[in-house]
Amino acid sequence: MDELAQIEGLLFISGDEGITVSDLSQLTGFMKPAVQGLLQKLGQKYDDDPHCALTLLHSAEVYRLATKQSLAPIIKNYFETPLKVPLTQALLEVLAIVAYRQPITRLEIDDLRGVQSSGSIQKLVARGLLTTKGRLDVPGRPFRYVTTTAFLDYFGLQSIDDLPPLSEQMSLEDMDSDVFLRALASRQQKLNNQQKGNHQDGKTTESDG
Repeated sequence: MDELAQIEGLLFISGDEGITVSDLSQLTGFMKPAVQGLLQKLGQKYDDDPHCALTLLHSAEVYRLATKQSLAPIIKNYFETPLKVPLTQALLEVLAIVAYRQPITRLEIDDLRGVQSSGSIQKLVARGLLTTKGRLDVPGRPFRYVTTTAFLDYFGLQSIDDLPPLSEQMSLEDMDSDVFLRALASRQQKLNNQQKGNHQDGKTTESDG
């Protein structure tokens, strides 16, 4: 595989946390000077291409991909628009995984879902349903995500202990994203039914009066 593609792929997977030159060197087997040269080449490639939305940012030894500043208005719309609409299937899936496995890193969420979850996580953080709680003490020190009190309010929970139990026959290692999603969705359906029942009771009382 092309050396530049390897570096770019690792930068993409590392998401918002970014990745250090040392980690890139260890994962690829390239010497650090070679990694730094490839990073410089990749950054220049992004900057020189007006049709490319990406740019390469770095702080000390940590590098990460980001969108170019000129795209800020459209990116802002992307994160603000979901605040006005219900949660999508993908957002519910990520939310369910965090609810049952918190604290959990983005890479762990990606592993359970089989797809990249950075955008979904950022949307849920923007909606106040997820937040960060420290970092995992491993190379790259990724953020650990947990649910918030707004999450509890959204699903009508008093505490995380009120979440529907998962199958006792299934270990955490055997679970995939669908297991979490079904359990959380069942809770939401129960809440919707309760609200519907309360509404009907209110109408009945009014007609009796």
